[in-house]
Order: sequence, then structure tokens, then C-alpha cells
Amino acid sequence: MSDTRAYKTDEKIGKEVEAAAPSSDWEVVIGLEVHAQISSDSKLFSRSPTEYGREPNMNVAMYDVSFPGMLPVLNEFCVDQAIKTGLAIEGTINRISIFDRKNYFYPDLPSGYQISQLYHPIVTDGHVTIEIDGLKKNINIERIHIEQDAGKSIHTLSPNNSYIDLNRSGVPLMEIVSKPDMRSAAEAMLYVKKLRMILRYIETCDCSMEKGSIRFDANVSIHKPGTPFGNRAEVKNINSIKFLGQAIDYEVARQIGIVESGGVVVQETRLFDSVNIETRSMRAKEDSADYRYFPDPDLKPVILTEERIERIRATLPELPDAKKERFIKQYCIGPVDADVLVEEVKVADLFEEAVSASRFVDKNSPKLIANWMISELFAVLNKNNRDISDINFPISYLSEMVDLIIDGTISGKIAKTVFANMVETWRRPEQIISELGLVQISDDLVIKRAIAKVLEDNPNKVTEYKAGKLKLFGFLVGMVMKELHGKGNPKMVNDLLQEALR
Repeated sequence: MSDTRAYKTDEKIGKEVEAAAPSSDWEVVIGLEVHAQISSDSKLFSRSPTEYGREPNMNVAMYDVSFPGMLPVLNEFCVDQAIKTGLAIEGTINRISIFDRKNYFYPDLPSGYQISQLYHPIVTDGHVTIEIDGLKKNINIERIHIEQDAGKSIHTLSPNNSYIDLNRSGVPLMEIVSKPDMRSAAEAMLYVKKLRMILRYIETCDCSMEKGSIRFDANVSIHKPGTPFGNRAEVKNINSIKFLGQAIDYEVARQIGIVESGGVVVQETRLFDSVNIETRSMRAKEDSADYRYFPDPDLKPVILTEERIERIRATLPELPDAKKERFIKQYCIGPVDADVLVEEVKVADLFEEAVSASRFVDKNSPKLIANWMISELFAVLNKNNRDISDINFPISYLSEMVDLIIDGTISGKIAKTVFANMVETWRRPEQIISELGLVQISDDLVIKRAIAKVLEDNPNKVTEYKAGKLKLFGFLVGMVMKELHGKGNPKMVNDLLQEALR
């Protein structure tokens, strides 16, 4: 199931992690490396499928296991996906990029090297805009490069042996490297959330965390403002936004504790333990020289034409920030509601489908539809652990119900009953209203008769109200609505009751 059931605003994401509260003497510096699996049916240099969840070592070709004599054949679709991502973050698409060999020796890397891009990546520069505490901030991107994933070592199947699964060997990745522009865990979480949103909009990565499609490495350091950056620790392979915030906060507190105790922070690679909420040392931090990068002799440079780049640019959809601004202007909804609606492209499309089905687009129906989607529809989905795609009735039914509120057929209170019945039975609102007799009473003579009876039955309350106890108006409204079995038009009840009490 996708993550579309997690309908959270940026503000809520920022509050999910409790800050480590470093003293004001320290500034936190954070840079992130995001490893995003490129949405592609086949691997980067072979025709093996990338299908998730197959039995170990089923998605494997001779090249993936480094059989002698096998040569890489570049998947051009993966190149296009990286170009598309670079355009979406307003980066520079480099006309020439080169693949390098990154040399290291793990059992799940049969060739003894990973093909990546160091010196000439496919994308440089760009930015992702986040909003925190009401202010916009650009997180600058240093580079995006294409690389192949390694396999997986499994140590839990036997006390004496480790096992190797090469299904992920050669799976295409984009490594999106930010500049050290973030200054808190909340900023890092918002950056990843926004980047994930963009990747989903343009469909270059499905960002499914449970499948390992997106992972984060956080480089964290502290320093006194105005002094050089401190030694950084890299926390590897974080697989959720919540864990990212916890890992950064723990690491900040750990480094402050070391320095304030007279120690020195060691530059190293660390792992995050999500059970104990702590980071642990893994190994000394390598530099690029340790990997002995050199251009891959089996792969020619990737040379891009303007025509190819512009063709891909023409396929870009409306991106989240532009969609949010359009929703605010076109539909007169607030920024917070717009944030929620554009978080998932499927939600945004469903909202616009609902608006287009309404008879009262010019009479505030978009705002009402947004309110009902966010407050009622999402609540049902979250309660039942369901996805936005799992709605069991046409979204036009919601539009129809909102239209019936606007034209006075039903009240907002009655609409809650209609909505609950609609979710349960999948029937149209008009059918539900007719069968249950829920039509709102808007006949002024009927309402006046109900008011007259309530005032006659409650003379003491009327006397107290006229003597200045104005809070009793709410009591009298409630009594009138009770007399009308909850079906009275609320505005008419209020207006006619005020008239009767003069």
C-alpha cells in the first residue's frame, strides 16, 4: 500500500520529532544524500527485471553476477528519468556525463566495484523549496548522479553462515546530494518530504519506503557560529522520515556532549538503531580517494542533445508548488488545506475531479469539497488503513452532497449522516436523503410554528433572555431544532428566532 494515507502537513511533520535542544552556542549543519530507486522495469546495465518481492537471486542476469566477459549496456530510460528529475528541481543538465568505477570489496558486490558518477555527474545544482515557521527556504542541490545498487547480505538465516541475494544488484539509483544547508532535524525532514513529493509527481521514483525504494544518509556536524564546520558523522541507510529526525537529533546531542566534555568528534560512518533510538559507530569515514575512482572503460560518455532534454522537459507535469499556488488562487482555499491536497498527485486529481462535478463551483463548493475531503474522507481512510485509491464510491457523490448543502436541501449536520451512509452503502446522496427522510426544513411557516411552540413552553427562559441573559439564545435554538427533529435550516432558525424574540 502506498503512503497516500499519511495525510500530514509540513507543520505536522516538523512537530513529529522532538528537537535535541542544543544550546544557542552551537549551530547544527546537515547535508543529505538521498538514494532514490529509478522507476524502471529493468536494471541499469542489464535486462534483469527490478520487480520487488521475488525469491532471492531470481532477478539476476550473467552481468549482475559479474560473469567473465559480460559487458554493461546502459538503460537509456534511466538516463531520461535522471534528466527529468534534474529539470524538476531546476538543476543544470550536463551535456556530457561519465560513469566511474567505485572500488570496494563486499560479498554482495561480485565485481568488486560499483558503477557510479563522481567527476562528471548528469545533473548539478538545483534546489528544493521548503516552508518552515511560515518562511520559505531553498535547500540547494549539489548534484544528482546515476549509479547501480549492490546486492544484499543476509545474516539472520543461520548462526554460522551469511547468504547473498543479488536481486538488487544493478538496480538503478539516483543519488541526490544536497549542500549542507539544513540547520535542524525538522528542516531535514521537510526537505525529504518535499523531494519525495516531487519524485512521485514526476514518476521517476515510487519512493516506497517499505520496499527500500528511497533511503537517506545524513551528514551531521556542529560548530560555533562564525567558525569552520566541525567534523561530520555520516549516518547511513535511514529508511523513514521519522527515523531521519530521530537519528539527527541523537547525533546532534551526542556531538555536543563530546565537545562540551573536552573531546573531539571523530569523522566516521554510523548506523541508526531505530529500536534504541541511537546511532552506533560502523567504520571510519572514507574519502573519495579510498575508493580509487576511475572512468569505467566499458562505458562511453553520455552525450545529451538539446532536443532530447527539451523533449523530456515537455513531459513534466504541474509540480507541487505551482499546483498549490493555483489551488489557492483558483479555488480560494487556504495554504494549509492546499498543502494537504497537493501532497499526493492522486489526491489533487481527485479534488479537481470533484470540483468539476459540482453545480456550484462559483458558490464556494471548492472550499466545502476541500473541507469534506480533508476532515471526513481522509479520516475514514486513515481509520480503515486504506489508500485514496480505495474509495468505494464515485467522487462525484461527494460533489453532489456538497451541492445539496449549498442549495439548502440538507444542513451540514445532516450531511454527516448522509456521508457516513454513503461510505457504508455506496449509494448516491439523493437516494439516501429520500429513503431516510433527511430533507432539510426550509419552510418559514413550519419553522415559525416550531419557534412559537418553544417560546410558549419556555416563558421563563424567554424572560431571562430579554433581561440580558443572551447565552440562552443557544438553548432556544437547540429546542427549536429538537422540535424540527434536527432538520431545520440552521440559518433560517437563527434569523426567525431572533425576529420572534424582539
